[in-house]
Amino acid sequence: MIKWKPPAWNVWFGVKYRFHPLFSIVLLFSILTGYFVEVATLFGIVFIHELGHVAAAKSFGWRVKEVQLLPFGGVAVVEELAGVPAWQELAVALAGPLQNFWMVPVGWALTALGLFPPDWGGYFVQANVMIALFNLLPVLPLDGGKIMQAMISLWLPYQRTIQISAAVSLVLSGVLIAASLIHFITEKGGIQLNWLMIGLFLFYSNWYDFRGMPYHFMRFLLNRETVLKRIWLRGTMARPIVVHGRRKVSDIVRLFMRDRYHLVYVLDEQGAIRHVVPEKTLLDFYFNETKRGLSVSELLI
Repeated sequence: MIKWKPPAWNVWFGVKYRFHPLFSIVLLFSILTGYFVEVATLFGIVFIHELGHVAAAKSFGWRVKEVQLLPFGGVAVVEELAGVPAWQELAVALAGPLQNFWMVPVGWALTALGLFPPDWGGYFVQANVMIALFNLLPVLPLDGGKIMQAMISLWLPYQRTIQISAAVSLVLSGVLIAASLIHFITEKGGIQLNWLMIGLFLFYSNWYDFRGMPYHFMRFLLNRETVLKRIWLRGTMARPIVVHGRRKVSDIVRLFMRDRYHLVYVLDEQGAIRHVVPEKTLLDFYFNETKRGLSVSELLI
């Protein structure tokens, strides 16, 4: 006999929402310090912000597994991220701050009409502006960091893209931590605890991602077959990669770009073209561990 299970309270439209531990800490501090109403308002704003991301992602057919809610926004866990077009990632990233931008005039108008208390209405507008602007900072996993990464991927190979994105995010996270500590020193104890916690979270998150770059790059390569099929169906101009025959397969795949189809031109010692190799052939070589470290000329003899 099959037992019926009620739907989980934190699952809506197939997406699980949960508090990140950082949000739980902020919530606890708000209760202890008497700022529960402000944090509850912040939660509502963040929730609508994330609904914008989820709606945009689902409109493109992405499979959103869960959303982790943070004090400044959230992190959506999706399955297709390594294989989606850059323009889709841009649209999904922008969909969150766009929710804050329409809530600002609505909050201002309702406050002016007397439907919102002035103090709470002012906080509502200010919180929306702060969350939108903060999320547009070029730091992963903020929306601005995702926009930065998608834009860089239009011009640089994917491996170089994730390296630059991680480095910029680490530096700016460190700047946020340093700014919080400097404020503590100059104001003689007036440390911005929220900013410090957020800075530490961003730095840890990006350091973890920095160490996991080989995994992210491998995931990118594993999704190339899906990307190549999409490119073939719509038709596109191939982007050439010119290499010497002595270059190893593992070095060549690091030159692959996100939304491009590549033809690899292999040159001999005189600079003449000896082979033209489609991208898929290079990927087949790469996923064979006995061939990954060989030069392309050795494999094509």
